[in-house]
Amino acid sequence: MKILIKNGRVIDPANGIDKVTDIFIENGIISEVGEDSDLKGVEMEIIDASGKIVAPGLVDMHVHLREPGQEYKEDIETGTRAAVFGGVTSVACMPNTTPVCDNEAVVTYIKSRAAEVGYANVFPIGAVSKGQEGKLLAEIGEMAFAGAVAISDDGHPVENSALMRRAMEYSEMFDVVVISHCEDIALGEGDMNEGAVATSMGLRGISRAAEEVMAARDIIVAEAIGGRVHIAHISTKGSVELIRQAKKRGVRVTCETCPHYFALTEEACLGFNTNAKMNPPLRTAEDVAAIKEGLCDGTIDCIVTDHAPHHADEKNCEFGYAKNGIVGLETSLGLGIKCLVKEGVLTMGELIEKMAVNPSRILGIARGELGVGKAADIVIFDPDKKWTVDITKLHSKGKNSPYDGFELYGKPEYVIVGGEIVINQGELMK
Repeated sequence: MKILIKNGRVIDPANGIDKVTDIFIENGIISEVGEDSDLKGVEMEIIDASGKIVAPGLVDMHVHLREPGQEYKEDIETGTRAAVFGGVTSVACMPNTTPVCDNEAVVTYIKSRAAEVGYANVFPIGAVSKGQEGKLLAEIGEMAFAGAVAISDDGHPVENSALMRRAMEYSEMFDVVVISHCEDIALGEGDMNEGAVATSMGLRGISRAAEEVMAARDIIVAEAIGGRVHIAHISTKGSVELIRQAKKRGVRVTCETCPHYFALTEEACLGFNTNAKMNPPLRTAEDVAAIKEGLCDGTIDCIVTDHAPHHADEKNCEFGYAKNGIVGLETSLGLGIKCLVKEGVLTMGELIEKMAVNPSRILGIARGELGVGKAADIVIFDPDKKWTVDITKLHSKGKNSPYDGFELYGKPEYVIVGGEIVINQGELMK
């Protein structure tokens, strides 16, 4: 398929482009970027992107697709369908599946299944430890050769410091990054953020120290051995400052946060709203301000969703028994525009950098840019066009979102994956 995208504001931070220009796509690859192309007589699909932003397809490096084994919550087909409706053309999926993605066979299954039914590119993440039990290292090399782009025990912390050190050492050999779920289990027992709101609701509080203690440990370990670590879903002011100071010292640490940590506070849990229950929990207004500051000054490298779909029955229960997590693939871009760009925290280019460029670079995948010769993964949206979240219309199996009724911006109108139009004027094409 040949596609010409005309008159859009092309924002490509990786190549320093922010201007109105055209993009020509041929055989799944970007073949030309510019306005002077002589394409007369060429049969092609033409997309008029006047008044819209043309950006690299978003790359979400922290997604739970649940397959294999938990397809009643989500599967690769529905998860990637939700992704493209959110402008996400590549997802990296976490290994806490059933069975755990801790070996070549499961990595291969995920890749083959994604090739068969996926709407977006899928990059598997392997486990750090066998069965995510935190006792023995998984076969890191075997998984890397099969296509795993990172290792993580996400959903579970690696409590054994020596095991985490060995994981960082082995990951260097195979050029994959360790993604750390920072949680001290003993300090992390509870239902929501520790503080006045939890007390008023009669719920057990989770100390911010539960996150910060483990973030500090992993920074120290990485610094001691010259290793590399990526800290997942940071939520507290203390974590931001730990990472900021570590970067100043030259520690090879990167990190991510999620839209819910800059868009919501613990008060979203009032009324025992289980759709606002997650791990790490929603924090205070002071923490939200610190997360925004960390995004602004470059301390926080990436914005991810931690998309965690659950069956309705797993949320429609007492707060203490409800599962942690929310779905986020379809709302992440809109929340980023509303809470960061419209508020002057980030420019649009900086938002795209954190949602496409940086995740690609950290994972070492050839995505997140619009240069000639690159894969044609593209999202087109109007950043000023408002839309309202209706959780009943989400394309994920999970409807566990606290954003029902929120007015957001920038719903993707066109999404191209590998040179194929997947979303056309807001409608799914296949």
